[in-house]
Amino acid sequence: MKHKLILGMASILTLTVVFIGCSKKEEVAMTASQPTETGTSSEIDTMTTASIVNTAEGFIQSASQEGNWITAVTQDLTIDKDVVLDGEFVHRDEIYRKIALYDQDADHNVTARYTLKAPSLTVKSENARIQGGTFVGDVYVEANKFHIFDGTVDGDIYFASEEFKTSFELLEGGTHTGALIVK
Repeated sequence: MKHKLILGMASILTLTVVFIGCSKKEEVAMTASQPTETGTSSEIDTMTTASIVNTAEGFIQSASQEGNWITAVTQDLTIDKDVVLDGEFVHRDEIYRKIALYDQDADHNVTARYTLKAPSLTVKSENARIQGGTFVGDVYVEANKFHIFDGTVDGDIYFASEEFKTSFELLEGGTHTGALIVK
């Protein structure tokens, strides 16, 4: 009798582990209600998580070399010093950085757009984009493939070389109000 009880419990435990281990995992959508996660880059092609921020200090940290591949704001934000987007991060096997100035629902529909104000933004990360909202200030591009995707830069965009300017793109209705200058 005791042997049957132990065998029955072992069977139930095994089935439970199999069902839990094989169950479908749901993808978590990026929303403002999620906590901020931080990752650090210990080598050049580092994969990290998103950083959801609502303070100037949080934004500056996330945009740094020790930050995250994506920096998402949860409200309008004003930073009183120059911001540098630096570091090389990998997302889905691609070198990529994003400043997300928007919020979205579980179906990836934009639900809010935000404004980020700073004296300047220097982009040192390759394949970087500003997406979904408005950056107010001048942008200094020191890397290839800078994009404005469904967002706006309200200021001039300065490129450190003609190569960087040639690789610049406006995507999905992206706009800028100032001049494009090679300097």
